Amino acid sequence: MMRKLMILCIFILCLPTVGYAESWGYKKSDEKEVAPEFGRYTSLVEPFDALYKGNGENRKIYLTFDNGYEQGYTEEVLQVLRKKDVPATFFLTGHYVKSAPELVKQMNRDGHLIGNHSYSHRDFTTLSKEELKQDVKKLEEEVKKLTSQETMTFLRPPKGTFNERSLEWTREMGYIHAFWSLAFVDWNTDRQKGWEHAYQTLVEQVHPGAVVLLHTVSEDNKDALAPFIDEMRKRGYEFGTLNELLAQENVLLPMSGIR
Repeated sequence: MMRKLMILCIFILCLPTVGYAESWGYKKSDEKEVAPEFGRYTSLVEPFDALYKGNGENRKIYLTFDNGYEQGYTEEVLQVLRKKDVPATFFLTGHYVKSAPELVKQMNRDGHLIGNHSYSHRDFTTLSKEELKQDVKKLEEEVKKLTSQETMTFLRPPKGTFNERSLEWTREMGYIHAFWSLAFVDWNTDRQKGWEHAYQTLVEQVHPGAVVLLHTVSEDNKDALAPFIDEMRKRGYEFGTLNELLAQENVLLPMSGIR
C-alpha cells in the first residue's frame, strides 16, 4: 500500500502544472489617470519589462490594434492613419496573416509595427514552454515571409491572459509584453452602437501616456478614428510608437528573433 502511495505521489508531482492565470481586462481609466485596478499587476509585470502605459508627464498616445480576423475595415483604418500621419502597432494572429496577407504588407509599407498576438490564439498560461515558443515563433516566421520587418519585439497575449511563467518565458525568447491602459468592449460586431459612442468612450478615458487597444473588426472604431485623432491633437496630444515608449522606459531592446 505504501509503495502504491509513493508511486502515486511521484506521478502527481511529475504532471505538468498549468498554474494560475491573470486577465489584464478592461478597466476604465479617465482623462486624469490610469484605472487604479491596473496597479495591482505592476509588481508582477515590471520585472519582465512589460509595458501598459507611458510617462504621465508626456502628452503622448500609443495606438495599438488587435487583428484576429478581417471584417473589411482595416484598409480604411490604414487610410486614416496614413492621411493623419499617425503610427500604430498591429498585433496579428496566424489566421489574420494567412487570410489577409496584402493588408499585412500594407501595414509594413506604411511604417507601422507588427506585433505578435500568437499564431493560434491559445491561452499562453495553458501551454508548455516549447508549445509557447513554437506558437509565437511560427507567427514571427509567417510575418517575415510577407514583410521587411526583421525583428518582432512586442507581444500581446490572447485575451490578455498571462501569469508569471508566461511572462518569464516570453521575455527569455526576446519579447516585450505590451498590454494597455485604455480599452473598451469594441469587438462584438453585432453590438455596435455608432461611431459617436466609440469616440466618446475613447475621449473620456484618454490620459497622458495612454496605450490604446482597439479592434479593427469594429465599424464604429473605423468611423471614430479620424475624429478621435483630430480631437486629441487639439488637446495637445501627440501620437508615438511602442518603440519610443520602450526607449522612455530605458528597456534594452530584445535580441532579434527567438532563441
